[in-house]
Amino acid sequence: MAEDDRALPAAEELVLARRALDTGDLEHAAAHVAAALAQAPTLPEVHETLARLVAAGGDGAVDLFPLHHHAFVGTVVARAHLLAAAGRPAEGLDLLVAATNHAPGTDWAGVPWVTTPDLAERLDPDRTARVLMQVCAAAPDPVPRAGRAALAAYLTLARNAVTVHPEHGLLLGAASALARRLGEVPLAVRWATRGVRVAPSKIGEVWLGYAYRSAGRTRDALAALTRAVAHDPDDLAVYADIAGTLADDGRLDEALDWIDRALARDPSFDCAVHTAHRLRHQRDGDVAHLVALADFVRDHPDDSHEHGDLAECCRGLPWLGQVTPADGPVADALRRVVADDHLGLGVAVRLDVPVPPSALRTLVTTAPGLRVEMADGVDPDPREPRRPTARRLWRYTDTTVEPAVPAPSPEACERVRQLAHPAWPHPPAAYDGAVGLATLDLSDLLGLLVHPPEAPSTALGRVLGGQDPALWVRSVQVWACLGLLHHRTDEPWDDSTRRRVLLDLVWGVEDWVTEAALFALVTAAWVHPAVRADVARVVADRLDDVAQVARLRPVPIAVSVAHLALATPDLAPGARALATALAGIRPPTTDARGVRALLNRVRRFLGTVVRRR
Repeated sequence: MAEDDRALPAAEELVLARRALDTGDLEHAAAHVAAALAQAPTLPEVHETLARLVAAGGDGAVDLFPLHHHAFVGTVVARAHLLAAAGRPAEGLDLLVAATNHAPGTDWAGVPWVTTPDLAERLDPDRTARVLMQVCAAAPDPVPRAGRAALAAYLTLARNAVTVHPEHGLLLGAASALARRLGEVPLAVRWATRGVRVAPSKIGEVWLGYAYRSAGRTRDALAALTRAVAHDPDDLAVYADIAGTLADDGRLDEALDWIDRALARDPSFDCAVHTAHRLRHQRDGDVAHLVALADFVRDHPDDSHEHGDLAECCRGLPWLGQVTPADGPVADALRRVVADDHLGLGVAVRLDVPVPPSALRTLVTTAPGLRVEMADGVDPDPREPRRPTARRLWRYTDTTVEPAVPAPSPEACERVRQLAHPAWPHPPAAYDGAVGLATLDLSDLLGLLVHPPEAPSTALGRVLGGQDPALWVRSVQVWACLGLLHHRTDEPWDDSTRRRVLLDLVWGVEDWVTEAALFALVTAAWVHPAVRADVARVVADRLDDVAQVARLRPVPIAVSVAHLALATPDLAPGARALATALAGIRPPTTDARGVRALLNRVRRFLGTVVRRR
């Protein structure tokens, strides 16, 4: 199904349609009516014009709206209305549901012929049940409040159908599933309860279990789902449903017992595998479960349906689902500058601890009037690479720092502006998302690390650039390093340019870039099992170096590096223990909690919907 790029207002389309009707040009009139329907599907004037078209076209009017492989949505909806008017409402309703599945936020069905009680009397109840199930299949559970009005006509159809066919079990269950999604939970419970009473079945008990679960009646939900298993012991998806319900109720051991029962029947059943890894990670926090789940997803691309377990587990976790907030005195100063436009005027900031050059550069560019005073004689010198490297990104002069590489091209800046954000569903998704940077030159990718462009003028960009510039800079650096993973991928990993450059960045001066480069390596290990041993050694070595320096002076990136290590596949147990200790060096500060709240708002732009039956 396709959209129309013309985007004329519906009123203008109707004017053009009427002109075409006046001249007898029915094909052009139909095209304009379809365009108007696509923009205003419930507008009475649109349907009045459609009725004029039917009067002019007679029995052949429906053929003015032909269906083909990429039919325009307005054409599909117009044909639906004409089929209903011609005494074929079931066919018309099928087309409206197709439009709803294409654009569920539009009220395609909010017209009198759908909501009238007569339609429910004319339709076979099995057909109505299938229609409601098709609507549910494309709707989130629950539907956000703002999107419920667009589906209200289908709930009216369900009410009318249940009134006409009060003892039809399949219809009652499907109606319950729709009511639950639209927030009518007590109604969903009543309909599902009646459905399993008049026609006991596995799917009826599943619908009842979900209705009880939405109502907060966990014991009743588990009882219904257990009865569903009794109906069909081979439907392992229900085992996963029971496990998820038990886990939500805090009964993790029982949940895992149900999952083990499912896996004993079929070790490769996707729902059970996803749920098992999610629950085991929930139990002990070991990233190995999530890596195993990512491997399963990669090796089984044809799963029965979409799962959100990996994203659910990674959401909000440092580096697994988001960049860690910047920490330290510069980060705190940046947030104060953003909160108070006058703070940088003639004010001096005294820095007695090492400061990542990216942080210092972001501070002075955000508040040009701010005076920065830095302590001397810190050892080991944070301005020197931790190991010899082939390239340096920064040049120090007294208390200032300047980029040591050229600025990136405008094209590179625009590409990263479109991609960069501080949250992602999980590391493999971040890797896939960065493929748009694959064709950038190495000089551009390095330039982005120290010459980050301004945040875009989107809602997300305004949140990042306006409330925490450090978060935007760190996001750009993360995505630039992810872009390096796609650089010259034809080269074998061990001797590749991408590995060599990332190692230079990892062992350079202590900086936000260090974290971004380490995250790129960790992501490579998630995506490519063959590089895991190499990446685990690099991360362990860098972590050990951080720990040694931290015994002598503060290391601003220490906690973040520890979290990166905890996200690394196949990390040695000793390194994992060290990372666990370093990650607990200090509790979250008030400012850090504020940034996490900001990240929660950012994730609204990146939410993952997990659908239920």
